Amino acid sequence: MLNFFSKLANKHSEIYKVLAFLLSIAVIVFVFPHQGKFKYDLHNIKGKPWNYEDLIAPVDFAIVKTADQLSNERSEVYKNAKAYFKLDKNVYPAKMSELELGLDKLLEKRSTRVKQNLYSLCISLVDSLYKRGIIQLNEVFETKPADYSVYVMNDSVAEEHDLGEFFTVQTADEYIKAKLKSYNSSETNALVPLLENVIAQNIFWERETSEKVLKQELENISLTHGGFVKDQSVILKGEIVDAEKYQVLESLRAEYEEQLGGNVNFISVLIGQTIVVSLCLLVLAIFLIMFRKDIFLDNSKITFILFLIVLMVATANLSIRYDKFNLYVLPFCMLPVIVRAFFDTRLALFAHIVTTLIIAFVSSNRFEYVFVQIVAGMVAIFSVINLRNRSQFFLTSVLVFAAYIISFIGINIVQEGSFTGINWSVTEWFGISALLTSFSYPLIFVFERTFGFLSDVSLMELSDTNSPLLRELASKAPGTFQHSLQVANIAEEVIYQIGGDPLLVRTGALYHDIGKMEAPIYFIENQTAEINPHNELSYEESAAILIRHVTHGIELAKKHKLPQQIIDFIRTHHGTTTTYYFYKMYKRDHPDEQFDESIFHYPGPIPFSKETAVLMMADGVEAASRSLKSYSEQSIQDLVDKIIDSQIALNQFVNADITFRDINIIKKILKKKLISIYHVRVEYPR
Repeated sequence: MLNFFSKLANKHSEIYKVLAFLLSIAVIVFVFPHQGKFKYDLHNIKGKPWNYEDLIAPVDFAIVKTADQLSNERSEVYKNAKAYFKLDKNVYPAKMSELELGLDKLLEKRSTRVKQNLYSLCISLVDSLYKRGIIQLNEVFETKPADYSVYVMNDSVAEEHDLGEFFTVQTADEYIKAKLKSYNSSETNALVPLLENVIAQNIFWERETSEKVLKQELENISLTHGGFVKDQSVILKGEIVDAEKYQVLESLRAEYEEQLGGNVNFISVLIGQTIVVSLCLLVLAIFLIMFRKDIFLDNSKITFILFLIVLMVATANLSIRYDKFNLYVLPFCMLPVIVRAFFDTRLALFAHIVTTLIIAFVSSNRFEYVFVQIVAGMVAIFSVINLRNRSQFFLTSVLVFAAYIISFIGINIVQEGSFTGINWSVTEWFGISALLTSFSYPLIFVFERTFGFLSDVSLMELSDTNSPLLRELASKAPGTFQHSLQVANIAEEVIYQIGGDPLLVRTGALYHDIGKMEAPIYFIENQTAEINPHNELSYEESAAILIRHVTHGIELAKKHKLPQQIIDFIRTHHGTTTTYYFYKMYKRDHPDEQFDESIFHYPGPIPFSKETAVLMMADGVEAASRSLKSYSEQSIQDLVDKIIDSQIALNQFVNADITFRDINIIKKILKKKLISIYHVRVEYPR
């Protein structure tokens, strides 16, 4: 049992990778819509022949009404909406009592006969008004025709009437005046104000009831019309997909996918999605193992790549699930740009393709989506191959937008056969997506701090010779600064030829000797006079000062918060070699003495990457070339061979991913560069 756990402990890195991939698969499948996909692509198929096999209905389904049909039906409901009013029975008796009191007061001095006639006339007029009803109208009903139907609720009974059947306050007043004209004006003039005063609305609009009925009628609108039964022919091969057929196909797709997402098929759909996602990520893992093993062995890099893929897929699925914004708005090209900033173009493209394929399984227009995204992703990668400044992110956004537009127009012309069927509103979505892609720049810095990576953008800023630390180096140790520039140029050219990160090795070379600022005069490139301060020191003290520039450089780099990758160049540029001159001089002066040789050795470690190994070679060769007494093609070639061969003999490159073939190429480049630097003339035969 202990042996088993011991083996597990030794395989913790491999176990972590397996768990990381399994967790990524689980998260992606979890955020996927858990329903199957209709196997026929219905995007841009309207008006074209059905090129698939004869389609027989696999399930019973109803034909879903189009948005226009539903809109028209809703408009019709609104147009014919019923207005409900309520009769207030308390108004009539109250106004009749008010009328009787007014008449008693007004007619008390009249004769009995006149009084009875006028009393009867007024009661009859007011009674006729309230029996028909005096309706309350607002701005909604004032414009309605006389035959507009309304419903008046009397207790619990609603009776239908034409709007013109009722008086309004105005028409009631006109009615009274018209009736009184036939009587003696001297007798009736006094009655008009009294009768007008008892005119009041007794039929009132019931907003709440009207809206409740309208809502119910809207809810009663059927979303479907007609349908097909299982095994019924839906469409035949070659048949034109007109608007009606297209709606039938869309209805079938929706019903089919909904049934696949039901409890019966849930497990099957889940298994299928797991297989698809697992296959995509497995292909990515195989690619890393075969072509970028250095990345696959680094758990933090694997975590970062999987995190980006999961983030993009999850964001896309949220867009599809909640349908709040179009899928094309999402900045999918941000992924290849960010991956390229930290790694290489091949990995950036591969990660982008894998992500696009995963998302395509849940997108509605799969082929169009895959085509447009892959083209735009390629253009984005091309635009940041040589990332040198922040303005390139703006150019990337412009190029991505152009790639989106051109590819989308092209594929739509192929599908539609003309420019007329292109949905130009998509350009707004592409514009937003391209604009969001420019936010890759701040995200790169976030990921640098989170995962401890180093991007080309940061390397460009660090390699600026006007940066504070390099300006200080140029001021305090000008000879060392010039040496660092020469080494940077040489190492960058070498890495460019044998493969690696030229910008990383250049930046590392510029900072590799910053530790010499502590005591610049003790390094020969900074000595301007004949006096050498080492003449006043013992060999051990001189060796300690030389070795100290490595440890002091590390301290200085940490103080200025340089990235760990740059500090590695400072730490490894001498490896575990010796301060050769002082070591040999000490042995010469103490031939029989046993001494601790470690005092003359640099602390190391030895280079562990192609870039740090190249820096050691370039640094050693460039520094040694300054001590040549004469510069000729032969002397430079001998010097290069001697320095690099001695480093090989001391096993300085055993941990670096570098071959003897690479070393031979490096030697040739170093010889060519030094011959060019020292202007050695080629001796022509006479």
